Amino acid sequence: MSNYDVIIIGGGPSGLMASIAAAERGAAVLLVDKGAKLGRKLGISGGGRCNVTNVKETSELIAHIPGNGRFLYSAFDHFNNLDIINFFEELGIALKEEDNGRMFPVSDKASSVVSALVSKVRSLGVQIITDSPVQEVLYGDGRVEGVLLSSGKKLTAGAAVIATGGKSVPQTGSTGDGYPWAIAAGHTITELFPTEVPIVSREEWIKAGELQGLSLRDVTLTVWNPKGKKVISHRGDMIFTHFGLSGPIALRCSQFLRQVQRKTGTDTVELSIDLFPDLNQQEVESQLQGKLDLEPKKAIRNSLKGLLPERLIPLLLDKAGLSGDTTGHQLPRSGQQAIAALLKRMPVHVHGTRSLAEAFVTGGGVNLKEIDPKTMESKLMQGLYFCGEVLDIHGYTGGYNITAAFSTGYTAGKHAALQRDQ
Repeated sequence: MSNYDVIIIGGGPSGLMASIAAAERGAAVLLVDKGAKLGRKLGISGGGRCNVTNVKETSELIAHIPGNGRFLYSAFDHFNNLDIINFFEELGIALKEEDNGRMFPVSDKASSVVSALVSKVRSLGVQIITDSPVQEVLYGDGRVEGVLLSSGKKLTAGAAVIATGGKSVPQTGSTGDGYPWAIAAGHTITELFPTEVPIVSREEWIKAGELQGLSLRDVTLTVWNPKGKKVISHRGDMIFTHFGLSGPIALRCSQFLRQVQRKTGTDTVELSIDLFPDLNQQEVESQLQGKLDLEPKKAIRNSLKGLLPERLIPLLLDKAGLSGDTTGHQLPRSGQQAIAALLKRMPVHVHGTRSLAEAFVTGGGVNLKEIDPKTMESKLMQGLYFCGEVLDIHGYTGGYNITAAFSTGYTAGKHAALQRDQ
């Protein structure tokens, strides 16, 4: 039986950072992971380039973490996005800022980030055990006593940090292992659901693949509730797929689609695409009129080619109830208005999302009412800490989730180390 001050379960971004924070404070730390390699999810993040954080101001960071982002204010006091940047640069990982504040390694290689983190963990004397699934976190008299490995080996410690992630991208080892250990300590788990996930539609034109593979740049996607009230809008890029919608703004809207379904009990939710977000409908109609006036004898399906992606035109005209053979001269004012209205609000009826396993991020997790935001310690079990995606915190892609993981990991590791002095 081995004795440690802190045992950290999970070698992802939050677990690696927790190991570093605990070891820097002199704790005897064990990092245990069920996989053969540490940082697997980190290694594929950001398209394999690893978006390590986002440089936005704290208030903006919180705004981009719609799943309980406000809980992170205390953690950011300990270790925020600027601390993350300084941390990596001190490790020799030069960073660069890209669009929307995203920070990437200059090398464009996630492997360099993972290697730097693991090297730092090793340099601090953290013992690492891989290929060793944890079977149980051991509790007694209201506090942590250690862990039991699946091999039958018991390891004792006064503090344990659960950094096992959620249930998204399970091929990286995130299979929800931490939830039962939290429940055994008396915690509740809020409903788990996929976020940052592609959207599914049963529209006939979607199923027929009419627009499959078509990308739209700089458009606005909006989610509406059954009463016609706007729930959320996101502007950016998207793509039509064989099952529905994907791309950055579709992923961001996905959690709000599910919220509408859960709150209203409806199966079908209306989304809409604004193809000209910088113009109002009257201005769009004016542009359309200008195109038609240039060649009034040309069929409108051809006149629209310079204004819209060609593959979108037949669907748009069908929704407007117009024939593509109609010439600009023949098109009545009501027809122009119908087209302009669709360009500003093209409806797409959707019916859900892809599965949790296909999501980038897990929504739901360990109930934050049961966690001390200043330390990440359980309010129910002394010496038990949580960090990363196992918590009920989720943000948009773009460096926000990993910022939350590093911040909560650092906070948990720091205070777990201090536990031994109590």
